[in-house]
Amino acid sequence: MDWRGRTVLLTGASRGLGEALAVELGRAGARLALVAREEQALTRVVRAVREAGGEAHPVPGDVSSADAAARIAGVATALLGSIEVVIHNASSLGPVPLRPLAETSDAAFEEALATNLVGPFRLSRALVGPMALRGGGLVVQVSSDAATTPYPGWGAYGASKAALEHLGRIWDAELAASGVRFVNVDPGEMDTRMHRDAMPEADPASLARPEQVAQRLVQTLSAELRAGKVPAEAPR
Repeated sequence: MDWRGRTVLLTGASRGLGEALAVELGRAGARLALVAREEQALTRVVRAVREAGGEAHPVPGDVSSADAAARIAGVATALLGSIEVVIHNASSLGPVPLRPLAETSDAAFEEALATNLVGPFRLSRALVGPMALRGGGLVVQVSSDAATTPYPGWGAYGASKAALEHLGRIWDAELAASGVRFVNVDPGEMDTRMHRDAMPEADPASLARPEQVAQRLVQTLSAELRAGKVPAEAPR
């Protein structure tokens, strides 16, 4: 019930957890604007959501691009109306294979920051104003235990996720009176392409399926919607 008619912008939606979340949210009744760089893969996910009975629209774009946030926010709003929930799921590992910080180039480090930190900042900034004017909204930042545990080789990714988490806490404090809430979620280790890129030696049987994690996260976020009393968009 919490998601029926809810308007959701989801980044990193073309595969892995993003794809699983798109299908799960669509099945629950959310109206989705799905963002990813790979247009062909994004089209496939949109089709899967629609086949599951949901509403989804593709918004091709690269969140790491300096001029992407305003365009993504504008297109999503034109498609869905006011955006009630934003899920920052797009992520970059940085250099692959993983390597120590001393062997990480400026470009690789900056690319991880652009996708995992600066992109979410820009997109949040483009959307929280309208949310505050409506009296509420929910912004979800997908993080990792690498934000708090210093895993060797995960420097670019871990540093960017640690900064993202604290950025969310600051947003949440600054917007507390507006009804706009920020939450950080750690989905845990999953059998995804990103995990295989990072740890090709890992046994897939030991990892969670993205579909299972998506079900759990949607339940968790349903509780967040109830607790925050996020106002629903009027039906269109």
